Amino acid sequence: MPTKIEWCDEVWNPVTGCDPISEGCQNCYAERMAKRLQGRFGYPTGDPFKVTFHPDRLQIPLKWNKPRRVFVNSMGDLFHDDVKDEWIKTVFNAMATDILQPCLHTYLILTKRPQRMADFFTANTKHGTLPWPNVWLGVTAENQARADERIPILLSVPAAVRFVSVEPMLGPVDLRRFLWWGIHPGEGKWRTTPSPISWVIAGPETGPRARPCKAEWIEDLGRQCRSAGVAFFDKRKMFIRREWPK
Repeated sequence: MPTKIEWCDEVWNPVTGCDPISEGCQNCYAERMAKRLQGRFGYPTGDPFKVTFHPDRLQIPLKWNKPRRVFVNSMGDLFHDDVKDEWIKTVFNAMATDILQPCLHTYLILTKRPQRMADFFTANTKHGTLPWPNVWLGVTAENQARADERIPILLSVPAAVRFVSVEPMLGPVDLRRFLWWGIHPGEGKWRTTPSPISWVIAGPETGPRARPCKAEWIEDLGRQCRSAGVAFFDKRKMFIRREWPK
């Protein structure tokens, strides 16, 4: 369905529901929305944010006639422990089916549980290759501790594009050691291999209990990305630097 999330065109939720896992979950917008929708549209009455599989939604992207950026599971985490392996495989099979269609969408998957994601790809890829060239994989890193915890795991996963969402940004975050990759001398000058992270999104928390985010935190992160040649998407409406990976 269409969305107000600026960095994608559509959201697609074949699985919904989640549980808090870190600081960024404190004011979860998806949980608030699920509570408003409980008893309707597949959100269970009494426990609307319970992890739930929606097989009736699997074919929705195939009905879209133009290529779109699709945020997968905006209302949950595809790699939550309660999401069964067969559900994840079914979702990926649906995205793989899209490769065979005239209209090829780009699917963006964001998780706070990268170890489950890494385990899934270890079990379901061969020779370190990615059979889903239209799938981008990312992690949320709301502060430095979560960046240091999650990004190294993301870097171990084969992906067409890897990205990091620093949202809600709860403190300064230094990603330089992840953005600058393989710095080494060669032919009389320093050379680098391309960054394994292609895209960084940053923005403050929103909503009625939003925690503070300093402008200089976002702006410093933008400078880190510019220096490393990494696309940067600033979610603040008054500052328009909104880039996507090539």
